[in-house]
This record gives sequence, structure tokens and C-alpha cells, in this order.
Amino acid sequence: MTRLTPTIFFGHGNPLNALAHNVYTDAWRLIGQRVPKPKAILCISAHWYVPGTGVTIDIAPRTIHDFGGFPPELYEVQYPAPGEPGLARRAQQLLAPLEVTLDSSWGLDHGTWSVLRHVYPAADVPIIQLSLDETKPAAFHFEIARRLAPLREEGVLIAGSGNLVHNLHTYAWGRHQPEPYDWAVRFEEMAREMILAGEFAPLIDYDKLGREAALSIPTPDHYLPLLYVLATAQRDDSVSFPVTGIDGGSISMLAVQIG
Repeated sequence: MTRLTPTIFFGHGNPLNALAHNVYTDAWRLIGQRVPKPKAILCISAHWYVPGTGVTIDIAPRTIHDFGGFPPELYEVQYPAPGEPGLARRAQQLLAPLEVTLDSSWGLDHGTWSVLRHVYPAADVPIIQLSLDETKPAAFHFEIARRLAPLREEGVLIAGSGNLVHNLHTYAWGRHQPEPYDWAVRFEEMAREMILAGEFAPLIDYDKLGREAALSIPTPDHYLPLLYVLATAQRDDSVSFPVTGIDGGSISMLAVQIG
């Protein structure tokens, strides 16, 4: 029986984590050491949130610095991982009849490289990105993600990058680390219980989960990558949370590993 490659959701948090050595980046490095090295990575990042579905096709995807107001050294970071056009076409095939654009205009945004430069610092694992269609509901994303599950049998790591709780309006920029907001803690605990129980339907219909969900997910872009990971879960998969913590009071750094 083929061993399935795990699938992982990363809470990526502040772009400065790309340069940092902290509890989160240390945990990301451990993931790279403990998880069998994949043949390639398909990453769904919160930061490629556009109308339509596309996959990157470049052999050498560019490093995108898609943020503003950070120190100059962050803009100098390059993550020269190769692309994998064959995987892009395979994803396009699996998602058919959905129209999937083979895209050469994007690259690797910071949702991808700020994490993976710690997980695979040698940048030696090929990566493609799959966009999030901003015009579609959560159920659409979960359903198309299920079609990608066969990639786990082919040595591909399906990685989502966002944040389970992502409320920048309440984030403590530049201040001492505050205690997490009660609503952020409650929503994360609720979500973790549902994930462990395999009860994904309420997480798809997250807008029905009340005030905590509304505060934790003011926009869907950082939340939807989690659904891509959950959708590829198989019956006998283990579930673990290799990274925990809430940064700035309102950004969950939770990582979810399936398998």
C-alpha cells in the first residue's frame, strides 16, 4: 500500500517570520526534518486570491515581495525553489472540468516562501502555487480540493498557508506581546475539536459559527487554505498540530498536519 504524503496547513503570520528565529520558525524547521521529503509541493496561499483558478507554470518562479512597510532586508530575500510544470498540468487535469489557467505571471508569494524557507532552507523542492478563486464560496474550495487528494499518493505535499484566526484590525503591531483575545482562543479551540473529530462541515459553513468566527475570519482569504488541507484527509489519517500559539493577540499560528 502506498504511503500517503502528509498534507499541512501553516499559519504563516507576520512576513518578518521569514527572517526570524522564534518558536514558530523553529517548529517549521522541525517539520522539514520529520516529514519525508516530498517530490514537489502544491501550495495554496492566502495571498494569491483572485477571480478564477490558476496554477503557476514557470520553471523558475520569482520570489514575490507582496507587502509594504517592512525593513529593507525582507525585500532582499530570495527563495529560488524550482517550479514543476508537470505538476501544474497534473493539477489542471485533476481539477477538470473546472477551467484552470496555466499562469506565468505569478510566482511564490510570501505566504509560501516565508514559511518554506524555514521548512526547506535549501530551496531544493519544486513548488507550484494554486490560486484561490475569490468569487467562490467555501464549499466550492473544499470540493475542488478533494480532487487533489490523489497527489498525496504521488509524493506531493499539499500545503495551505494562511491563518485560522486572522484579524489585523486588532493585531498588536509593534507592541509588547499581548494576551490572546478570548474570542480568538475560543474559535481556535472550537476548530481544533472539529478537526480532531473529522467534523469538517461546520468549518465549511464557518459563517454560521457565531461571533467568534466572525471576528476570527473577517475575510476568507487566510482561512480557505485550511479547507484545502482538510479536504484531502483520508479515513485512517492521523491529525496533529505541530505549531501552536496566537501572535499579536489575534493571529493564530496553528499548523495542522494530516497524516
